[in-house]
Amino acid sequence: MAEQAAGVWGAWLAERARVRHRRGLERAARGLPEGALDLASNDYLGLSRHPAVVSAAAEAARLHGAGAGASRVVTGTHPVHEQLEARLCAYTGRRSALVLSSGYAANLGLLGALAAPGTHLVMDAHCHASLVDGARLGRAEVTVVDHGSVQAVAAALQSRVAPRTAVVVESVYSVLGDAAPLAELATLCAGRGALLVVDEAHTLAATPGGCAVAAAGLADAGHVVVTATLSKALGSQGGAVLLGGAGADALREHLVNTSRTFLFDTGLGPPAAGAALAALGLADEDRIARLVARSAQVHDTLAAHPFTSARVERGRGAVHSVRMDSPERAAEAAGRLGEAGVAVGCFRPPSVPDGVSRLRVTAHADHDADVLDHALHQIATTVAEVHA
Repeated sequence: MAEQAAGVWGAWLAERARVRHRRGLERAARGLPEGALDLASNDYLGLSRHPAVVSAAAEAARLHGAGAGASRVVTGTHPVHEQLEARLCAYTGRRSALVLSSGYAANLGLLGALAAPGTHLVMDAHCHASLVDGARLGRAEVTVVDHGSVQAVAAALQSRVAPRTAVVVESVYSVLGDAAPLAELATLCAGRGALLVVDEAHTLAATPGGCAVAAAGLADAGHVVVTATLSKALGSQGGAVLLGGAGADALREHLVNTSRTFLFDTGLGPPAAGAALAALGLADEDRIARLVARSAQVHDTLAAHPFTSARVERGRGAVHSVRMDSPERAAEAAGRLGEAGVAVGCFRPPSVPDGVSRLRVTAHADHDADVLDHALHQIATTVAEVHA
């Protein structure tokens, strides 16, 4: 029987591997090549190796241990978690926060706790996999609407009257880099009695004002719920749900009691919490302004090159993408650039919501402008060569 099971599963795995190879969709775990210029990671402010951040992680480990030790509802809540939640509220202007083990867990836990029978979730077509999976955790009705369309959201809210409704978007989308019209969506949701759930994975500590919801004047809007990751601009690990308005504490209590990724997961490791706490103190307007400047340089340089001018998509955050004609060419270009000492992201189906393969070029606040300029010209030249 064991041999039969191994044969059945082995045959299936071999077939899936052949399909991935045929479609040019093979992936492998990898790190940043030694000495390469990092235009691929999400360490937007360059804080993951900052001495103060590393020192804070070490101090938190010394005080609280390497791991939380348990779920946060058992014995896994440490003082550094509470300090981090308070600091996140001060930084974003929100009233209440809940820290979880990752940004993925934050999205999974929030939507899983909201998606009960009687809830209608209206989701942008380009929502991250963690939001999609969170919606699947519950038994809510889900409507997927055209990407970036306020009119499509309005139509979905009009066509289905439910006891509870939440509209789910990202502040800045991770592949195209475009931004959601938060102010318009918040007004629409307020008029319909709906929540607006905003994933700020790519804007917390990476946009002027500290976060996109605050920049849109929605910091204390009670009907706006924010999720975020601590693993991008803050250079650490973990996730958070950030709440505003008079009902913030009630919603936090609901999550503490019903969010499966909070209840049944070991709490965020104290070193990661300590690192994120220190990073929040360094994620000031000067660093964010440098990130904005380097991001503009990425787009403007690629847009000025004759071959990539029609292929680069301007991001509203740190991420810009370059459209490629096939998954194979995207992988080839990324490989060539890696060998030349320039690391870029290679996004192929199913990671791209519209099925178009791309190189993703990510700006960092600590890049030298001249070094970055040289790397961007390498990218444009390489993209042209693989399409020749």
